[in-house]
Amino acid sequence: MYFEQLNIISPIQQALKTEGYQKPTPIQAQSIPTLLQGADLLGCAQTGTGKTAAFAIPILQQLAAQSSGTKGKRSISALVLAPTRELAIQIGESFSTYGKHLNLRVLVVFGGVSQHPQTQSLMKGVDILVATPGRLLDLINQKYVHLDRVKYFVLDEADRMLDMGMIQDVKKIIHRIPAERQTMFFSATMPREIASLSDAILRNPVRIEITPVSSTVDIIEQSVYFVNKKNKIDLLTHLLKSPVIASALVFSRTKHGADKIVKQLVKSGLNAQAIHGNKSQTARQQALKNFKDKKTRILVATDIAARGIDVDELSHVINFDLPEVSETYVHRIGRTGRAGLGGIAISFSTEEEKALLRDIQKLIGRVVPVVDQHPYPLVGEVGGTGIKTSARPVTPRSAKAAYSGARSGERKKSYASSGQKKRSYAQDRRKDH
Repeated sequence: MYFEQLNIISPIQQALKTEGYQKPTPIQAQSIPTLLQGADLLGCAQTGTGKTAAFAIPILQQLAAQSSGTKGKRSISALVLAPTRELAIQIGESFSTYGKHLNLRVLVVFGGVSQHPQTQSLMKGVDILVATPGRLLDLINQKYVHLDRVKYFVLDEADRMLDMGMIQDVKKIIHRIPAERQTMFFSATMPREIASLSDAILRNPVRIEITPVSSTVDIIEQSVYFVNKKNKIDLLTHLLKSPVIASALVFSRTKHGADKIVKQLVKSGLNAQAIHGNKSQTARQQALKNFKDKKTRILVATDIAARGIDVDELSHVINFDLPEVSETYVHRIGRTGRAGLGGIAISFSTEEEKALLRDIQKLIGRVVPVVDQHPYPLVGEVGGTGIKTSARPVTPRSAKAAYSGARSGERKKSYASSGQKKRSYAQDRRKDH
């Protein structure tokens, strides 16, 4: 199927052609006709499946038809909520790209920066508003934003909003928008609270489920290196000096760790930058832009700061630290498997992290192959790892079951196991959003 077969108006078709888009992804092919007919949509899809275009194109097309010939100040007709500023910015860029031949105004608002430029744009009139919940509520309370004319509402990555403590803010915003609207609800997973929220705000939705975890991990080449903690940075430097790695997104568990990694890589002559919650918004946007433009080859990020990062043709994801929540591993490595493209995911594991690796392998329903031949092997291990390296067969049903079971318990275990973790997570959330 091609985009020409989806009854998309010519100005949007022209924009898509300019961007080199020819064939829609599965979620685009299923969602666009449904949304153009005015139905509500419940999309179960992970990042990298093309869901932004799946909702942006129908919204643009419907607003273009309604705005022709209208006069007077523009009012917000479409509202998109996203969990992070990075994702909000990228969604806004997508609307601007697909709608560049349309007379529609798009604005993105988020916290962590001065609100003055945002309020100035709001006063000029906006058709499509993309926002993070916290900043949007602030602007609503200051009466800069009025949502009484919203016709199209998108809630993107709802499960991540739950993770980050945003659901109450989201519910407050929903109470401000008209009941008569078209709603698009996207979530990679459906924990109980998210399922309840979707039931409350959707009317007879069409449900579309794309890319279960098993197919995401199937297209990505995965491996693990066992290494002593003190040798991790040397191993990373050794690997990154290979020209085979065209671009790499490196994950650190902490902000301090991300800075330390960058410092060592730069000291070794490698071009690297960090992105995390302690960086200013300007610095984060510049680092991300440099990485997208291939001016920076290596980007080191924490999980919260990396949410929403969408980089075309990312060749490698490197887990410098294994995540404490197994599901996070899938989200990390999926950044190099965008829209069905393959990629390579490399993980480092110390002796202490082997339990995390076992949880990850249980989640994805396969054993991650071990690379034994490298200059910094884990000291004290007889025969390398003692873990089998041959992948066992896995059915989509068993992988999905493992994924669902891990989802229900891992997050709570990670973020509720201690008061210190709760404080650290809350601090990260406030600084990142």
